[in-house]
Amino acid sequence: MFLPQPRTNIEKVSPYKPGKPVEEVIRELGLKPPVIKLASNENPLGPSPRAINALRRALNQLHFYPEDTAFYLRQRIARMFKVDYDATIVGNGSVDLIYMACAAYLDPDDELIMSAGGFIAPRVGAAIMNARLTQIPTANYRHNLERMAESITPQTKIIYLDNPINPLGTIVTRKELDEFMECIPDRVLVILDEAYAEYITSREYPRGVDYYNKNHNVLILRTCSKIHGLAGLRIGYGIAKPEIIQSLMKVRLPFNASRAAQIAALAALDDTRHIQRSRRINEAGKALFYKEFKQLKLFYLESYGNFVFVNFAVDAQLVFEALQRQGVITRTLKEYEFPNALRVTVGKENENRRFIKALRTALEILRPPADSETEATGE
Repeated sequence: MFLPQPRTNIEKVSPYKPGKPVEEVIRELGLKPPVIKLASNENPLGPSPRAINALRRALNQLHFYPEDTAFYLRQRIARMFKVDYDATIVGNGSVDLIYMACAAYLDPDDELIMSAGGFIAPRVGAAIMNARLTQIPTANYRHNLERMAESITPQTKIIYLDNPINPLGTIVTRKELDEFMECIPDRVLVILDEAYAEYITSREYPRGVDYYNKNHNVLILRTCSKIHGLAGLRIGYGIAKPEIIQSLMKVRLPFNASRAAQIAALAALDDTRHIQRSRRINEAGKALFYKEFKQLKLFYLESYGNFVFVNFAVDAQLVFEALQRQGVITRTLKEYEFPNALRVTVGKENENRRFIKALRTALEILRPPADSETEATGE
């Protein structure tokens, strides 16, 4: 049987694989609830209460198409960051905006530069556009900005920096990013993905909008999927020069942000109480993880996000499966080339303690014979 043939480069595309949903794990393993999911960096407190109330009031409007330009949400974003309305854009999550940037700026054989350990979506976007992907190895689990700058070629069109880097949780500092941006040619678009920015209070953390204000060619990405708890509605936003936004608008799908998502995001951005509570819960959870990982003599990275990278002396798939059989879902990182590591989302206190208990059980089961034990190593 003959079939339409896709573009040749599509064969090379490895689709993004999300963390397993709770329902799927219960179904596959025959588990009884509650099963806890610490795999996808979701907010364990759930959605912003203000967003929930706004959605309730808007339920009878869901038969209407959304406003295509997301006018009120973009207006709110512009006020929040003190930028022009025309410098904003809304997407179906920030991943949507990454794909828009690839579609708008990458011709075949153009180049996208990113870290080898960074978020996977830009790899997919570059592959779809048949562009060249240059992945720079991390240095001490951090973006190697010096190597990135040295790797720029005449074909380089996009540099992608997730800050914090996902799944490692480390950041580049303001001083480091200042120096890096001064090395970037004007013809290169730098995507600064700040998906976890609201969790960070450190003065060393650079604000992407500062580089926009300094007239750099940046696309700053934010999302409502993390601290705002709206992952299920899929909504994110970007800030860039109006000329860059215009290019993204040309490849944007119509109605890419639903009516419900726009309404919820508008309310969530103003819910400072939910943001502050989420931050406190996250800091307490990370502190518990660090303490327990030290006791277990596991290698881990201190994180600026709402997740922690932890490495084992065995294939992490074994740990993942042992945890899952106990009703705890985490995330393996083989696609990021960390076969012995898991990324664990910070949950509520009872969820975090249940994970640690399950982890101790899993490691006891998987413990190698005494004469063959090896310490978990880092990068």
